[in-house]
Amino acid sequence: MPYQDTNARFEAAMNSCREIFEKKLRDYSASWRIMRPQSITDQIFIKAKRIRSLEVKGHSMVGEGILPEFMAIVNYGIIGLIQLELGWSDTVDITADSALSLYDRYAKVAMELMIAKNHDYDEAWRGMRVNSYTDFILTKVERIKEIEDNSGETIVSEGIDSNYLDIINYAVFGIIKLTARQ
Repeated sequence: MPYQDTNARFEAAMNSCREIFEKKLRDYSASWRIMRPQSITDQIFIKAKRIRSLEVKGHSMVGEGILPEFMAIVNYGIIGLIQLELGWSDTVDITADSALSLYDRYAKVAMELMIAKNHDYDEAWRGMRVNSYTDFILTKVERIKEIEDNSGETIVSEGIDSNYLDIINYAVFGIIKLTARQ
């Protein structure tokens, strides 16, 4: 039963992130297509650093809390995966429908990975603290930066795409934990 609950809560969190992604597509189109991979990595870094800052300080001076930042990390993680597939562009070169289709495909990949890992790790995420998700995301970002600085080459490690997927999943676990408290 816990696995089914995790799957349903994961899907609900992803749907909330998708709603924001879709609304931002209406506001800005797929303007993120212009971002190079390093900029996406830095955007995720900024969001995770802000979460850590809010965790330490306990309050926000701009009124937005931790939950929206985790949601943004999910969306930028998926944008990162899309950019890895398509490459970056000098213009907005895809429609909103195409962007949503790609979003849905990578959200499904992230969920499939979560289901497999959740089985193997036996729901370990439930015993973790939210600040650990933040630290793991920051660690994954540092790994991505190192891989980017090495022109995408690794010797034995996972690639950038695997790190983005882990970041997405950690952020979703953060969303689940934070919304369970409300």
